Amino acid sequence: MRIHRDQCLLLVIDIQAKLAPHIAGHEQLIGRTQALLDAAELFGIPRLLTEHCPAQIGAVIEPVRRRFADSEIFEKTQFGAADHPEFVALVQGGGRRQIVITGMEAHVCVLQTALGLRGLGFDVAVVTDAAGSREARQEERETALQRMAAVGCTLAGTETVLFEWAGSGVDPRFRTVLGLVKGL
Repeated sequence: MRIHRDQCLLLVIDIQAKLAPHIAGHEQLIGRTQALLDAAELFGIPRLLTEHCPAQIGAVIEPVRRRFADSEIFEKTQFGAADHPEFVALVQGGGRRQIVITGMEAHVCVLQTALGLRGLGFDVAVVTDAAGSREARQEERETALQRMAAVGCTLAGTETVLFEWAGSGVDPRFRTVLGLVKGL
């Protein structure tokens, strides 16, 4: 699947205060998510943020959370956001068929959300270098990525997604995208 900016929604999953410091390479993951958010803003790509049981795990970290309006934040109790009918209605209401996913943890909430959205017929792309798990769960992360690919999810890196959204070097916003890529 090719990722088209006019068909995408960017979904950021559970980059939460108590979880984030335990994720392998969390600073890079957050930086890549920020670059994707910058590009989504640049191209007018809608986005959503999930927050899993924030009373227990803490809110999404402030540098990410403040970039979303309250209407773009979905508090969930199920690991898979698509297990919430209200979330599904929110995604379907946006009219986008491609869902680009980043977040934590790749082998739990990212996996279950991706599988749920794929099962509902959405085209799902998981940004592999912006989807992390705890250091001790890297083998499970890799297995989860394989599982998502096996059901038809596209696996792509941040730079790949940014260049697909740009589309060409003649787009007037390409220089901005290039700056984001150089910052990765």
